Amino acid sequence: MGYQMLAVAVGWQVYDLTRSALDLGLVGLAQFLPSVVLLLAVGHIADRHDRRYIVRLCVGVEVGAALVLALGSLQGWISEAVIFGVVFVIGAARAFEMPTMAALLPALVPPAELPRAVATNATATQTAIIAGPAVGGFVYAAGPAAVYVTCALLFATAIVLLTLLRYDHVPPPREPTTLRTLFAGIGFIRRHPVMLGAISLDLFAVFLGGATALLPIYARDILDTGAWGLGLLRAAGAIGALATALFLARRPLGGRTGRTMFACVAIFGVATIVFGLSKVFLLSFAALAVMGASDMVSVVIRSSLLQLSTPDAMRGRVSAVNSVFIGASNQLGEFESGVTAAWFGAVPAVVIGGVGTLLVVGVWMRLFPALVRYDRLVVPKRP
Repeated sequence: MGYQMLAVAVGWQVYDLTRSALDLGLVGLAQFLPSVVLLLAVGHIADRHDRRYIVRLCVGVEVGAALVLALGSLQGWISEAVIFGVVFVIGAARAFEMPTMAALLPALVPPAELPRAVATNATATQTAIIAGPAVGGFVYAAGPAAVYVTCALLFATAIVLLTLLRYDHVPPPREPTTLRTLFAGIGFIRRHPVMLGAISLDLFAVFLGGATALLPIYARDILDTGAWGLGLLRAAGAIGALATALFLARRPLGGRTGRTMFACVAIFGVATIVFGLSKVFLLSFAALAVMGASDMVSVVIRSSLLQLSTPDAMRGRVSAVNSVFIGASNQLGEFESGVTAAWFGAVPAVVIGGVGTLLVVGVWMRLFPALVRYDRLVVPKRP
């Protein structure tokens, strides 16, 4: 919730300072670059140390970053360069935090319950994503510093909750650090075409179809709303995702999982086109909700497939690779949206992205037939 509130405040403040679509895209790039630079170190550390301690340290860095933004806003020395620098630090912390959290989840539930656990975890996350942008948009009326201080308090609360988390941690056997161990996560994914297809499909679909970075432009210039409208637009996708996650937590996916994933990514592309062309707030809100709902199905399938197919000793490294793919689709996708909008305008940029997503679906169905045929999410038998 704190991270989503911070994203709303940063996006609105950057656009207030610069009125530049490109700068909105650069915010996404600043978040993404650390995950690439730290890729090999992140997975290796997550597989060798207690994952709870890693996540607590990362959230502690986010507390400090939020306080720096608050201080800069209060004292008037905040600038786009300062924001980009702080966002880069937050991106570095989340580069460790996200894959470590993903690798931690399977240690908390039996393997047979993992798909439901992923959906339940997504329900909690999406609830926060709904509340965060909406609250952040309204709190911003008191100034960006008010939002950043609130974010710091929420991050501190997360540290307390992580401290209370208990599970049996068995340290893995110490093996020497070599190029083979560092690149093991990449090699593991390359050897599993279904996993590679699912991860790369999500990467290119969301990279092209994501419109999150341009929401400040839509809220201010196209739909003619204020910060409250931006908060609601950012929450719309999460509302659709939450409804889907609640359903999947009670009714896990049955057969034809691969075809379901392709169908939902195609729906995501169509909804993106509708959002791009809409000039009515309610229609835009509905299109974003459909995008969130269809993307959630893809998220649950990809996350469950990834965790069920990966041994625990490898989960940190595999999750780190997956995290880079997610970051490329989200943060780097925001940069792509900003650049495309600077060239062609916001509306053509979103529509082009939606069409690109549909093209990716068609190409990926030919490149990864094993994913098209993939039936059920089950724990694979190990030799």
